Amino acid sequence: MYIPRNMMMNELIQQQQFIAQFGFALLISEDLQITHLPLCLVADEGRYGTLYGHVAKANPHWKVLDNAVVKAVFNGPHSYISPSWYANGPAVPTWNYAAVHSKGRASLLDEAGLIHSIHLLVRQYEPALLANQELMPLDYQHKLANAIVGFKIEIDHIEGKHKLGQHKSTADQQGTAAGLARSQHIDAKALLAYMRQTGLGLGQ
Repeated sequence: MYIPRNMMMNELIQQQQFIAQFGFALLISEDLQITHLPLCLVADEGRYGTLYGHVAKANPHWKVLDNAVVKAVFNGPHSYISPSWYANGPAVPTWNYAAVHSKGRASLLDEAGLIHSIHLLVRQYEPALLANQELMPLDYQHKLANAIVGFKIEIDHIEGKHKLGQHKSTADQQGTAAGLARSQHIDAKALLAYMRQTGLGLGQ
């Protein structure tokens, strides 16, 4: 895999792992059509990896995808951050989050490529289903393929953003983590779990 000089290998791997973990994306074309959909990354295919996905044939978005430059935005956990959680003031409310933006050229897939992209998706989230011919027989897959359109995106630019308060003082980070832990909001719990996973913004 080619890695540009301005990107470290570990940075690219982190962004690819983020996409694998938070694969539900916003697909945005140049005409500003937007589709919400899952995308699967083949990390070692192409410059930064290649994304595979599909849309319903009834969704007109696919008609502008072939050979088009598109963006895929992957949003991770996010939450409101109260200034009352900080050790010191003055302070204002903010919102912490993690996300990865990718850009590349899309191309439509033939039926074989479409079935392959579906298998990538199933293999990532429920691999045992591929062997269940009773529930998901191959002829049924090909039948359903008539109602969807597959595509891939060869990524040529990728960037991630972790705004998790890691620039704050140790005391402020610890206060934020404690505030998130007390919150009953599902977003706060998800963000704290991600911070613990990455070790960022905890004041440790």
